[in-house]
Amino acid sequence: MFDSLGDRLQGIAKRLRGKGRLTEADVDEVLAEIRTALLEADVNVGVVRDVVARIREQTIGVTVSEALDPSQQIIKIVNAELVAMLGGETLKIAYSSIPPTVILMAGLQGSGKTTSAAKLARWFKSQGRQPLLVGADLQRPAAVDQLRTLGAQVGVPVFSEPGDPVNTARRGLEEARRLGKDILIVDTAGRLAIDEEMMQQVADISRAIIPKYTFLVVDAMTGQDAVSVAKTFDERLAIDGVILSKLDGDARGGAALSVKTVIGKPIAFAATGERIDAFEQFHPDRMAGRILGMGDVLTLIEQAEKVFEVDKAEETAARMLEGQFTLEDFLEQLQQLKKMGPLSGIMGMLPGMPKEMKDAQVGDDQVKLTEAIIRSMTSHERRSPEIINGSRRTRIATGSGTQVADVNKLIKQFTEMQKMMKKMGGLAKPQGKQGKGKNKVSTRQAMRELGDMFGGAGGPGGFPGMPGAGGPGQFPPFPK
Repeated sequence: MFDSLGDRLQGIAKRLRGKGRLTEADVDEVLAEIRTALLEADVNVGVVRDVVARIREQTIGVTVSEALDPSQQIIKIVNAELVAMLGGETLKIAYSSIPPTVILMAGLQGSGKTTSAAKLARWFKSQGRQPLLVGADLQRPAAVDQLRTLGAQVGVPVFSEPGDPVNTARRGLEEARRLGKDILIVDTAGRLAIDEEMMQQVADISRAIIPKYTFLVVDAMTGQDAVSVAKTFDERLAIDGVILSKLDGDARGGAALSVKTVIGKPIAFAATGERIDAFEQFHPDRMAGRILGMGDVLTLIEQAEKVFEVDKAEETAARMLEGQFTLEDFLEQLQQLKKMGPLSGIMGMLPGMPKEMKDAQVGDDQVKLTEAIIRSMTSHERRSPEIINGSRRTRIATGSGTQVADVNKLIKQFTEMQKMMKKMGGLAKPQGKQGKGKNKVSTRQAMRELGDMFGGAGGPGGFPGMPGAGGPGQFPPFPK
């Protein structure tokens, strides 16, 4: 999502590079492109009109300093407007002084509400909280069974009982207090459309349990319809925030860019994939950075911290710098990387990543191929790849369902990577017998060669188009 909008906005910045002043004609041309880009992204017309007017006000006749060029200035202004459109600040959860903190989930049928309830419970659990899920969706067959299954996956208990949904929610609150739970998440019945009877039901549940937060789950794929739904729900329930499901889809993203401005309520969380852990707190500034190609390194670090064990990572790093990194170590790193989700999603968080690298399935396919080849080796071969002769390579290729050429390429690239790691290790040691940096290489060069392990993509420091990389698509560094 947002790829098309991001491409258009980054293209605008590129064409402005080299200009010393933004004339009114320049601004008119830029604003026309921004307006088109936002409308094509299915952003609310009124929102587009207001945003374009604010950008015009900030750009006409402004002479930039020596440290900035017009492309940087435009991106700075557009970034600020995107952050404002997406909500401005991250919603900080304030917990009730007397537990539990009650959260009511509402939304249309098929919006991903029940799954989002379980994902939200998992998120609270990761924050050190003790949630309880309540299945008050007694309309849809097997809805409670689905919630119990999801609850088991995330290790969160589920309470439900047949009968009246309002009474079930009330009893769930009593159960949370009895069990000493500090978070109560109530899943309510979805609607096929805005249905007065069903709207009254969720309003009655809200009055019975008095939630601290009422979250509306919105399918990000539905575009402007999602904004209309949010407006109607807000009028009846006074929602506190929106949870966007299916943010990883290929829709244009208009709902995410319009909902805050139209109803005045922030996006609280976003589901970024089908996996139960593909759920994150929504950060407007980080999302704006992704749209503009500036990446989202903070979220990437947070995800890495969840899956990589610090002690093991430090041991692996030490072996790398000492030239003792083996294919067994590499296989373990691949398995950890897979836990972070699709490689394309990780690529999207790296600054300046070319669009073809974000979209390409080749990255994930290359990981699978590499893993298959390494798994077809013996432990001895993984630790000492230099012993892998012709007959061994044929056996490995047959066992992994690949070609001998693929095995040759992997071994060659891994050997080169080991050499590079030894050189980088030299950088970390005091100069002595090594002389005055004879074998020194830049970190950017090292990262570029490491990235070649996955089809010549380059590493985070070596992608063309990264700030300071000097490539033809270099994105301007964000001015401070």
